[in-house]
Amino acid sequence: MIVRKNERVLIQGITGKQGTFWAEQMRDYGTMVIGGVNPKKAGSTHLDLPVWGSAVEAADDLSALQDSIDVSVLFIPPMGMKGAAIDAIEAGIKKLVILTEHVPVQDVMYVLAAAEDCEAQILGPNTAGAVTPGECFTGFMPAFNQRVFRPGSIGVISRSGSLGTLVCLNLVQAGFGVSAFIGIGGDPIIGTTTGDALRILDQDERTEAVALVGEIGGTMEEDAADYAAGMKKPIAAFIAGSASPPGKKMGHAGAIVLGDRGSYASKKAALEAAGVKVMPTPSGIARTFAHEFG
Repeated sequence: MIVRKNERVLIQGITGKQGTFWAEQMRDYGTMVIGGVNPKKAGSTHLDLPVWGSAVEAADDLSALQDSIDVSVLFIPPMGMKGAAIDAIEAGIKKLVILTEHVPVQDVMYVLAAAEDCEAQILGPNTAGAVTPGECFTGFMPAFNQRVFRPGSIGVISRSGSLGTLVCLNLVQAGFGVSAFIGIGGDPIIGTTTGDALRILDQDERTEAVALVGEIGGTMEEDAADYAAGMKKPIAAFIAGSASPPGKKMGHAGAIVLGDRGSYASKKAALEAAGVKVMPTPSGIARTFAHEFG
């Protein structure tokens, strides 16, 4: 999912501590935040923005003004995520950024099925968000730090927010810039997979190369290798967890290896067979592109 500066953004959970802080940061950066949702504070204002009781209510009010909502960002506790996401989907919102971690798996599956029925895109759960440098961001990435995010032509996909931030920093330090950052999230089941994100960046005219940050667990990187093999844009990757013991969860809920697939060796082999340059350290990605475009 890539969010553009002309897209109208709703913040579900805007009045909470995190929702308040990041809504201000997003708006100050250029994100078109149009209001928020809190059922207990419907009809009030927060950050000089309207607060609605639900996303459906917000969509109805804006529809009367011939406006719409393009994106919803969810700062919602785990047990409330399902209801909030369904509310956004029923409101006709086509892009949902679900930041929440520790969401019950059955709730995630329900929301993803509902989103598919309505042709809505889901980023997350457990995502750090998305950044379009120089335009806008949704989530809690430090888009406003120009040492980390500078407009450019390299798209970044990451299951980890912190490792994704490090790779963006390395790219900027090497003289490159970022066309779009897509934080897909670290849970076992997520709305936008590594393969989905590759397709998005492959089709993005501003993206000339892709930096991929994966990790052990699941088969997303192996599955994405099939698509990567047909891409003309160069791809460099780092896979976290090379020294992790089998059967032990490391970090994210999805970072657990059972059997052969999902291991570091399996992911590395699949990506390299597809022509992806897999580096032993995150900083190796920037060095790869320095050589590629030098």
